[in-house]
Amino acid sequence: MNLSDRLTQAVEKYGDKPAFIFEEEETTYEQLDDAVNRFASGLQAMGIQKGDHIALLLGNSPYFIISLYGAMRAGATIIPINPIYTPSEIVYLLSNGDVKVVVALDLIIPIVEKIEGQLEKLEHIIVCESPQGKKDKQQQSGNGKMRTFTNILAIGTPHFLGPNLDEDDTAVILYTSGTTGKPKGAMLTHKNLYSNAFDTATYLKMSKEDVVVTTLPMFHVFCLTVSLNAPLMNGATLLIVPKFSPSDIFQLVKTYRATVFAGVPTMYNFLLQYENGNPEDLKTLRLCISGGASMPVALLKGFEQKFKVIISEGYGLSEASPVTCFNPLDRPRKPGSIGTSIVNVENKIVNELGEELPPHHVGELIVRGPNVMKGYYKLPDDTMNTIRNGWLYTGDLAKQDGDGYFYIVDRKKDTIIVGGYNVYPREVEEVLYNHEDVVEVAVLGVPDPDVGEAVKCFVVVKNNDITEEILLEYCKEHLAKYKIPSSIEFLEELPKNATGKILRRALKTQVL
Repeated sequence: MNLSDRLTQAVEKYGDKPAFIFEEEETTYEQLDDAVNRFASGLQAMGIQKGDHIALLLGNSPYFIISLYGAMRAGATIIPINPIYTPSEIVYLLSNGDVKVVVALDLIIPIVEKIEGQLEKLEHIIVCESPQGKKDKQQQSGNGKMRTFTNILAIGTPHFLGPNLDEDDTAVILYTSGTTGKPKGAMLTHKNLYSNAFDTATYLKMSKEDVVVTTLPMFHVFCLTVSLNAPLMNGATLLIVPKFSPSDIFQLVKTYRATVFAGVPTMYNFLLQYENGNPEDLKTLRLCISGGASMPVALLKGFEQKFKVIISEGYGLSEASPVTCFNPLDRPRKPGSIGTSIVNVENKIVNELGEELPPHHVGELIVRGPNVMKGYYKLPDDTMNTIRNGWLYTGDLAKQDGDGYFYIVDRKKDTIIVGGYNVYPREVEEVLYNHEDVVEVAVLGVPDPDVGEAVKCFVVVKNNDITEEILLEYCKEHLAKYKIPSSIEFLEELPKNATGKILRRALKTQVL
């Protein structure tokens, strides 16, 4: 079974039910499947064969869903790319990914045309029209590689028999954020994606009754599985949100009686801080899901107290398709925990020798299951270092309690060593998040001639009267001496990636 076949099955059960709603327009499962077939057969008519690589430079839109499932049905390998990347970043991913076809919004076409001379394997550019782009057609003239998305659908057929898809065929290559060196492409198979979407949907009890707010970026693996694939395989309806906005979220949930919202901690922070946020507007939500970064306990409790909805925090990474843990819905939820292993996935904590550690001991989190990638694209050595004896080494430091709940302590590489003592940024951040005037905080290590590294904090506050001295005194009340920040810097906002995850590495570049 794969996601393309599952969509066909969904059509049989939920044909006339809305698969998604975008800008107030509904598209049924039947209409979606028809468009997917047309796109897949249109690609085939262009000469696209099984195994060819297709990049999606798209934001949240019907274009993305149709292109994703259509390319998958045609047997192609999809490479989702953040459309706001710089030209140099895009060139690297398209070149390293051996991309043959680019599907991009018309507003991005000038960038694609500018760099296409550096892309030897690029044969086709499929343009997705936007209301803004329609005003200027000259960007599409004189380029024989270019066709419109509408044209691809027009040359396609609703009755398409594509190639046989093996469960071990690479369906998607997701490039990691590249915290060290160049991004690496995690090769996810049809089995990886299908199993993780199915197990996640089962764990979160997703059904045809659910209306899921899809505001996380679709090109990111968190959204791809939790807010797109998992809901669609069970007949849910997606509310496609092109760009996160607290006011839009409150309005959409209220209007369409949404039942599930998935976001990163910063999104929850914005919703909590939104002055016009009315708890009544979110009353239909049965579940909120948090991932992408650790959720500060103070934020989690503040949100739940105000809006009376449970946040289930989970954990995942691109190399695991991505979900490995979630707080269970049928047992006690533990604030600060990423929950327990989802069905069919094993998590455990090991020491440097790969030996499993007992409860409450900090070590590296490793993962095993049908969701674990088959490797990094064209990087066999990195693959061997990351997957050992069938276990994926995540690089995250974690611990497990006696009830089987896991807790992320920090990224292994983010650990700060102060005079020989380990300081985990998250524990300092948790303390500062508990201060009533702190909105956001990020902690990292900076060189120190006396103790090796020192703790530095960056904070965003809502009270301009708050000083560094006030926050340092607060830290002294709640932290051991070696964990107390050496300095605190105030910022208007913290740098974030497209999913809203705070970028420690951008802050580190700023201070080093």
